[in-house]
Amino acid sequence: MRWAGLFADLAAQAEALERSERAGEVDERTRAELGELRLRDRLRAGVDGPVRLRCAGGVTVAGTLTRVGPDWVLVAEEVGRECIVPLAAVLAVSGPGRLACDPVGESKVAARLGLRSALRAVARDRSGVRLHLVDGAVLSATLDRVGADFVEAALHPAGEARRPAAVHEVQLIAFAAIAAVRREV
Repeated sequence: MRWAGLFADLAAQAEALERSERAGEVDERTRAELGELRLRDRLRAGVDGPVRLRCAGGVTVAGTLTRVGPDWVLVAEEVGRECIVPLAAVLAVSGPGRLACDPVGESKVAARLGLRSALRAVARDRSGVRLHLVDGAVLSATLDRVGADFVEAALHPAGEARRPAAVHEVQLIAFAAIAAVRREV
């Protein structure tokens, strides 16, 4: 009997040690996987849900998260208005749940549609925009051209169409300087 009890005690200790090691390994793997997630992976899981972004330049963007690109997000702010925000300008995010999308689950085509592609779409439709810059400046403009890392913006009064007489200046604005691009749709 004493031997049976001794072996049962040893087996119980070994089982407890194994459970403890497994729990530690699971915790470590969980931390490692979380360390691989990017902000966009968390945001992709929140598409079609509410979001509030605090951005450089004191810009706040709130509404429904509608798209997430590789380096930008699109937020439908209110009826008829949307905002493109470069992820580089995002300081803090409120709203998305605690879920995340698999980083490798994104299609290769979607991964190539960066900020440049999103801004080219805005330039193609010739809509007036409000460019919020990381230094706090707000410019009313129409995007004329989009380069590899800049936009060419024709500055004109808000609410006016881009007409030669209305344009008072054309500026080249680096992508790194853009905190948000708001437009009426």
